[in-house]
Amino acid sequence: MENTKSRKLPISFQSDMEDAEPQVGADGGKESNRPESGSKGRTLEFLAIATVPMVLVLGNSMLVPILPDMQQQLGITQFQSSLVITLFSLAAGLFIPVIGYLSDRFGRKKIMIPSLIVYGAAGILAGFGAVWKSYSLIIAARAIQGLAAAGTAPIAMALVGDMYKGGTESKALGLTEASNGAGKVVSPILGSLLALIVWYAAFFAFPLFCALSLVAVIWLIKEPKQEKQPPKLKPYIHGVLDTLKKKGRWLITSFFAGSLGLFILFGVLFYLSNVLEKEPYLIDGVMKGFVLAIPLLGMVTTSYVTGSVIKKNGILMRWLMNIGLILMTVSLAAAIFFFRNLYVFISLLTISSIGTGLLLPCLNTMITGSVTKEERGMITSLYSSLRFLGVAAGPPLFGWLMDISDQTVFITVSSLSLIALGLVFFMIKPDRQVN
Repeated sequence: MENTKSRKLPISFQSDMEDAEPQVGADGGKESNRPESGSKGRTLEFLAIATVPMVLVLGNSMLVPILPDMQQQLGITQFQSSLVITLFSLAAGLFIPVIGYLSDRFGRKKIMIPSLIVYGAAGILAGFGAVWKSYSLIIAARAIQGLAAAGTAPIAMALVGDMYKGGTESKALGLTEASNGAGKVVSPILGSLLALIVWYAAFFAFPLFCALSLVAVIWLIKEPKQEKQPPKLKPYIHGVLDTLKKKGRWLITSFFAGSLGLFILFGVLFYLSNVLEKEPYLIDGVMKGFVLAIPLLGMVTTSYVTGSVIKKNGILMRWLMNIGLILMTVSLAAAIFFFRNLYVFISLLTISSIGTGLLLPCLNTMITGSVTKEERGMITSLYSSLRFLGVAAGPPLFGWLMDISDQTVFITVSSLSLIALGLVFFMIKPDRQVN
């Protein structure tokens, strides 16, 4: 067996293993690798962590199907309705690096628990804004939700890197991405079903899911204790900048690719939510939610399988990332010509989502494994921040492109996917075994 620790790894994936402290269990005992067995306790931990990205997605994607109703009920424009998604994601994206530092300094759960509380409470505030038909109150509440969202899924990703190593970490990260995708699958259907009661019901239903995740995080997740003194701000920033200097070539490329994947995904959801109700489709209500869920189901299934099989295998990751981007590029380019044929169109978008499901778990595993525990919160937060900004840019930019033409939408996103493919192919060349 090849001794990966005795040989020098390429600069893009220089191992941090020699500098890293052994992981510390909840009972204070050292454990360099948590057990790989699928025990009941491990399963409950996985499920508890998975609730966090799912709740994050429900707070955003569940509103996508009701945006046309919101335009009608509040008398607002398509652009104004898109800000309900965009402002949330923008606030989260800008605030995530701050939260990442705080989680490195004070601990993951100490950030996640109050974040979940504020996240749910702001959802109730947005609901009352909808009842009172106050667009300003809805927007303000969504901005607060975005700030709180910064302390949820991004910190959960860093927590996975703290708790697990090796194949278990890859599996947990794959489950986290799959949970994110599962939330996207369920949310349009759930949002459409809740709208049958009243169009703003989703705002009030969301805090219930938040409460369930809060209980799971408090009672089921045992965070490893910190042995080292929490980092001071100035040396901490210097350490992060040094990491970006050494590994920026592939890290920045990874950040761009992950952000682009979410930009396309949420942009396509926004596009579908608006066009499915019009000619020639005329699909509304719960059926629209099911149609929106089809591409997302392809993504969530692929994400889970990808996370389960990659097991830190750098060569496999490289193959899967490039194949994923090829699928995205080709399918989105074909959509230029077939977007009016519903069956072919949804099939193409599903293929694109499968490509996203191949890409994202690989990026997650490489990024969380590339840095020491002390800097993991900030690096994963920077990545998550750019992912959120990709989500924020999707609805308004897709709306602007839609005003030009449907073909322009898919010419643009297929071209961006091709650019990402070129960057990933030439810039990300992981070692045989990613640490």
